[in-house]
Formats: sequence, C-alpha cells, structure tokens
Amino acid sequence: MFRALLLVFAATGALSAANIKLYMKEGGFEVVREYKVDDYRVRFYSIERSDWEEIPVTMVDLKKTEDGIEVRQQNLEKVSKAVAEEDEARREAAREVRKIPQDPGVYQVENGELRIFKNVESTIHTDKGRSILKALSPIPMVPGKAAVEIQGEHSLNPVTSDRPEFYIQLNVDEQFGIIKVTTLKGKGVRVVENLTIIPVAKETVEERLTVDVFTKQMPGNGLYKIWPQAALEKGEYAVVQFTEGKVNLQVWDFRVQ
Repeated sequence: MFRALLLVFAATGALSAANIKLYMKEGGFEVVREYKVDDYRVRFYSIERSDWEEIPVTMVDLKKTEDGIEVRQQNLEKVSKAVAEEDEARREAAREVRKIPQDPGVYQVENGELRIFKNVESTIHTDKGRSILKALSPIPMVPGKAAVEIQGEHSLNPVTSDRPEFYIQLNVDEQFGIIKVTTLKGKGVRVVENLTIIPVAKETVEERLTVDVFTKQMPGNGLYKIWPQAALEKGEYAVVQFTEGKVNLQVWDFRVQ
C-alpha cells in the first residue's frame, strides 16, 4: 500500500514536472510550461491559454518562483528515493523468503545463511506427575494447577541480537508469538506457561509471559515474519504456536545472551 501511494505521488509529480508556478509580486501566479527572462521582460508559455506571452520582469517574483522550483525538485527526489528504497527492501525480503523451507517450523536468516530451530518437546507438570504434551492430541486435563515445561535451565539456541527476527511457517491457521520463559533453578526445567483447569466450566486458562511483537505476512502460504517491538533483556525465550484454551502449544526455544 505504501509503495502504491508513493508511485501515485511520483506519477502525479512527474506529470506536473513541466508545469511551473510563475509568481507575481502583487500576488497570485501563472501556471506556465516554461519561462525565460530576457532583459526587461519575462516570456512564458501559458498552460491556461496555450500560447506564448510576455510581461515586464518587474511584475514577476523571480526569487519565489525559483524557490518553488527547487522545493518541488527536492520533493520529487525524496519520493524517488523512497520508492527505490521500498523496492530494494521488497527484493531483499523476496530473496530471504526463497531461503525459507515450506515445511512447518521456525527459521532465521543470519548473514545470508539459513538457521533452523528445533521444535522442543514439552511436558505438562501436575501434582500427579509429568506427561508429554502432544499438540495434535492433547492429554486429558484434571482440575487444578499445572505448568507446561521444557527440559534444561538454558536453551541451546543462543541469539546475539536483542531484537531477533524469525520466520514461522504455519501448518494450520493458529496464533503465534514470542514469550518469556521462566527458569526453575535447580529443577532442570523451564516453565513455558502456567495452567488453571476450571472443573465446572471444563475450561483451561493459559497464562504466559507474552512479548509485544511485530508480525508481517510474507509471500507464500502461511509464512510470517515476527520480531520483538522492543529490545529483549538477556534471558530465556521461545517462539510459540497455539490455539488458546486447547493446550496444544508448540515451542521453539532460544536464549538472548
């Protein structure tokens, strides 16, 4: 949309580029195709009357006219530059997208190289013990409190940027985002989200520490780019895919170091 507006603006500017506002000292202006100062007169081609005309140079505000021409040229150059930058950004995005596999998952492109993140296994921890969470067929939930955990106190996927950019290829139409992961020191696990199972309503409330993100749909089927709105503090995080209330979380963990 932005590029389309720029192109319309640029096209409008180009069409009127030959038209000049010839300002008069008493106020107002003549729209002319061109003009020439010749001794004591200004000769110009009137757009309104489609003919050449002459007026005394003393009637024309030449400085204001020249300033207007300069400002218009600067505006056209700015638009042209913005269109060129937008085109380059679009081409760069297309080059990156071509590197992303069509298989569902989370990816990064670093220095032109593809990085593939592994979908980590998560478990549901209740007072009865731990059970492996399967996204396609979630385990039955019993009333009470629980937590979705992943193994290890630290992710094996460090990232150097505090605003890392990821690509996520969805296999189904679900929600996704970035969350803060909590390490349980001495327990050897990280908590992805806490659960409250309500017995009467038979509902599950999922509580996770979400990160505000920007998302951009990329060319292709179900491919999105996602990155934090603000710099992330050092610590444990994950890209997640889920359907709210169904406890079908898929997790791709990383660590900002």
